[in-house]
Amino acid sequence: MSLVRLNIKGISYSQTQSGAYALVLSEVDGERTLPIIIGAFEAQSIAIALEKEIKPPRPLTHDLFKTFSDRFHIKVKQVIIHKLVDGVFYSSLICERDKIEEIIDARTSDAIALATRFNAPIFTYENILDKAGIFLKIKDEPKLTQTKIEVEEMAIELAEESSLKEISIKELNKQLNEAVVNEDYELAAKLRDEISKRQK
Repeated sequence: MSLVRLNIKGISYSQTQSGAYALVLSEVDGERTLPIIIGAFEAQSIAIALEKEIKPPRPLTHDLFKTFSDRFHIKVKQVIIHKLVDGVFYSSLICERDKIEEIIDARTSDAIALATRFNAPIFTYENILDKAGIFLKIKDEPKLTQTKIEVEEMAIELAEESSLKEISIKELNKQLNEAVVNEDYELAAKLRDEISKRQK
């Protein structure tokens, strides 16, 4: 069964599942795309990895895995999306250490978040693309996230959320008052949400 290489085309809000995102992969030498529903955390993690210039103040789980792997000389060589059952994609990480190869089962969203950090290629089988791939017409393009712009926005949003967690309640309340005075209601909403989380 032949493998088909995929690239990350974009991330968009899922039209079918609230709070989820659609990660859209496209075949390198073809016109088919493979949309995969992933969670918000994984979407942000992938976005952070794609946008190299923005770093969260603390390492995300996938960053920790990368650092751990580097320390112990483990390399993720490639990711293979190898199975599709009832709409759920199954993936494997092909890893190598001391010239010994291991295959590790992983959720597809985690596997791709790691592939972006290791610059590892992503593959799937032809029969999976035949089953779940769609041809993207040019007129459909605007429905997808324009990777550079929205990835950057998601990366900034995650960095802001992470940095808020480092601030004391007293400082959060002070910044909230300043944001309201300056009529920066978007920032005020984020600060209010962070304060509410802490008070639960």
